Amino acid sequence: MSILQVAVTFHFPIYYCPAYQYTWEVPLLPRDHVESLLINVKENGGIKTVPFLACRKIASDFGMKPRDVETAALKNGICPERYRRNIGTIGINGQMKLLGSRAAVIGCGGLGGWIIELLARAGVGEIVMVDPDVFDENNLNRQLFSTEDNIGKPKAIAAASRVAAVNGAVETFAVVEFLDEKNGRSILEGSAIAIDALDNNKGRRNAYAACCGLGIPFVHGAIGGMFGQVGVFYPGDRPLWENDDVPDKGIETETGNPPFTPAFVASLEVSETVKVLTASENGLKGELIWFDLAGLESQRIKICPA
Repeated sequence: MSILQVAVTFHFPIYYCPAYQYTWEVPLLPRDHVESLLINVKENGGIKTVPFLACRKIASDFGMKPRDVETAALKNGICPERYRRNIGTIGINGQMKLLGSRAAVIGCGGLGGWIIELLARAGVGEIVMVDPDVFDENNLNRQLFSTEDNIGKPKAIAAASRVAAVNGAVETFAVVEFLDEKNGRSILEGSAIAIDALDNNKGRRNAYAACCGLGIPFVHGAIGGMFGQVGVFYPGDRPLWENDDVPDKGIETETGNPPFTPAFVASLEVSETVKVLTASENGLKGELIWFDLAGLESQRIKICPA
């Protein structure tokens, strides 16, 4: 069967992200849509690709979401060029899973800015960005979305604007409020995963409680000076911040945070997020990674069961 025949005859009105009860409808592509797509297909290193501008034009011409056009291409073995460098690592099916996923990032500052940037470039289809705060001048040293022009502006709004500029196929939801014990579940509902970009343990307790109520994993990250840690907590785990004697703030109140520590930890958090969303068996489970960038040391620490 030719590429054209495959493209014309596929049927997949529903795309499902396993284990996370998240589905969305993908419209069938009529023949004229398909021909518009295929005329732009090229082969790069054995991978059939299509430029993102071609996908955007089809979406505009036929009233479709850009994400649905990209998913239709991937379903037929055609990779949007923007994701080509992902395919050798996560594969076509992995890319489709990312496009079909919604991730919630709680905090849009030092960790959150880098996390959101990487999720958008990876092609995670929907990103919920939660932060009640506005940018301050002392954010300029480490927060990716902080600029001299947006001091005083909401971090979540700036994050949504940045994602739109990086990847127009990603749908964003900016939530300019605290996530607490009352609204946590409603904010995270529909997400396949939540990612910790917070700077306090009270916020982590609220976020993790909401994740447990929804049955979704919580990717944890924390930084202080040149130290950091990353872990993935599932419902039923007992995170460190659940202990009564753990203070709300950590050593960052004394050490501050240089620009490279949040970028490093955010990369690890996104790596673990992608593993979860693509159902990789190599992700962190039941342990925490702690590291010291000053001494280039790291430890894997077992997480105590609940």
